Amino acid sequence: MKKKWFAIPAAVVLGLLVALLYAPELARFWLANRPQPTLTIDAAMRTQTIDALAAKLNQHYMSPEKAREIEALLRERQKRGAYDAIGDAEKFAEQLEADITGVSHDLHMGVGFSSSPLPPDPSGEPDLRGRTPPPDAPLFMRVFGAIVLSRENFGIAKVEHLSPGVGFLQLTGFAPPVMSADRVASAMNKLADTDALIIDLRGNRGGHPGGVNLMLSYFVDQRTHVNDIWSRNTGSTTELWTEDRLEGKRYGGKKPVFILVDRDTMSAGENFAYTMQALKRATIIGTRTWGGAHPGRPYRLGDHFYALVPDARIINPITHTDWEGTGVLPDVEAAPADALKVAQELLQRQTRLTALR
Repeated sequence: MKKKWFAIPAAVVLGLLVALLYAPELARFWLANRPQPTLTIDAAMRTQTIDALAAKLNQHYMSPEKAREIEALLRERQKRGAYDAIGDAEKFAEQLEADITGVSHDLHMGVGFSSSPLPPDPSGEPDLRGRTPPPDAPLFMRVFGAIVLSRENFGIAKVEHLSPGVGFLQLTGFAPPVMSADRVASAMNKLADTDALIIDLRGNRGGHPGGVNLMLSYFVDQRTHVNDIWSRNTGSTTELWTEDRLEGKRYGGKKPVFILVDRDTMSAGENFAYTMQALKRATIIGTRTWGGAHPGRPYRLGDHFYALVPDARIINPITHTDWEGTGVLPDVEAAPADALKVAQELLQRQTRLTALR
């Protein structure tokens, strides 16, 4: 049956995107699956959008060299008249996205549109630790974002004991700590008495770096430097360290942890798996993950178009790089449907070996 799309107010569209500044992969998912309004555009709007897109990329994209390459392609295609026949806003946004990602290969980059005028961009820089809401986002935007995230319990989908000594934690996303700290604490309190833990990140759509940082804090015994985030906008690097004080019981740095991943483990989900792997704190089981590492945010291109522009990069202090383009490589390859079974078998094998020593 053919899908029926309906128009939605621009403030709601941008409101969701602003609320998800700290979860760019969720915003990326929204771009791909949002209700599609219709909008007819003319030559002036196409030109203005291309000019604004090139300017935003040159000003904010984390790779200035790639931004210049993208602008060169856009100008060349514009000069050849490649966009002249596109009168539909959705098709124009899709074509622009295909063109810019064809150069950047950046999975967090995107272009979208709204049938009614968009509000101005937020002016503040994101709080990378997620301790406060976006600094200048209107209240309704923050509330709307909280409602969206709360529908999946702020990413904590399942907390249970597979056996008396084995815990299971399914995470579908990582919400900012200001929203999720109490729920993370409750989950970890339920799992604290287990001897080993399996964390299921299959299908995890990502989230906020601060949410990742909070969760990592439960799996170390001392303050640990987990990541650096370099911002193109400020030219500065923010160090992310684990939290000294936690609301819940710390799981600690010694008990076995297994992390399940698949192709749909994205962005912040990859961040958690990659960092735990680099710290030698977990065994990663499954298939290569999505491969998107660059944090970003939506930028207004005019009254009706906006772009998701990755404006920062994550640098792991151990590997001195990230997982952009490569994904997280599992320690143990397994089909996603079999990953939990493989983890349980590995745990049983380790338990038997320990008992024999």
